Amino acid sequence: MENKLTRNIYMIPYWLWIALFVIAPILLILYYSFFDIEGHFSLVNYQKFFTPVYLKMTLSSFWYAFLITLISLLVAYPTAYLLTKTRHKHLWLLLIIVPSWINLLLKAYAFLGIFGTYGITNSFLEVIGIGTKQILFTDFSFIFVSVYIFIPFMILPIFNALNELNPSFIDAAHDLGASKWTTFRRVIFPLTMDGVKSGCQVVFIPALSLFMLTRLIAGNRVITLGTAIEQHFLVTQDWGMGSTIAVFLIIIMFLFMVLTGTRKRGM
Repeated sequence: MENKLTRNIYMIPYWLWIALFVIAPILLILYYSFFDIEGHFSLVNYQKFFTPVYLKMTLSSFWYAFLITLISLLVAYPTAYLLTKTRHKHLWLLLIIVPSWINLLLKAYAFLGIFGTYGITNSFLEVIGIGTKQILFTDFSFIFVSVYIFIPFMILPIFNALNELNPSFIDAAHDLGASKWTTFRRVIFPLTMDGVKSGCQVVFIPALSLFMLTRLIAGNRVITLGTAIEQHFLVTQDWGMGSTIAVFLIIIMFLFMVLTGTRKRGM
């Protein structure tokens, strides 16, 4: 009885944090979503969201988030697999994670110089005879920089899943005559699916609401839900429409977490 009481007391700061910084902001966003730009209670924002403009923006956000997540996964999985096979693997993992500690804005400005007209990339293209190309403010530059920023968060959970994989399962597959591809497809990948799901969650969800990179790297050529929220709150001052988009973004993120969630056996 005392242990249960003590546990409940220790949980008070946690529940206060959740109430103040998670539940309260969501309720506030939901409240503002029912007011139009003139401050009148209305459902007009929800009607506007289902117009072709916002639906196209939603599909665009999904498409770019999907591409960023897919490319990150295709690069991260073999990278994590090779890390588990190397000596000093935790040191190499640390070197991959360290760039994620740098401020996102600083990394974005660094790529402005790298991909700029007189940047390193165009200088290299001139040396090999291709000539200067418009790399900055394109879909390629936006996806490339986004993948670079998010890829450590994809590598880490996959690395943990591969590192915890029991090697006896792989040995058993080889003893039964399975090829390397069959072993990977039928044994390694299914047993590390939890790490893949976690990596997809931590990449897809923030990629769905990107707004700073769309302005700095893509030059507003890429319009996402995050960009629309920023515009409505800071430019048009239409807090109601911005809150409405945020409500649907929260719902989409929640559904994605449910679909990619991990259920333990017996639960």
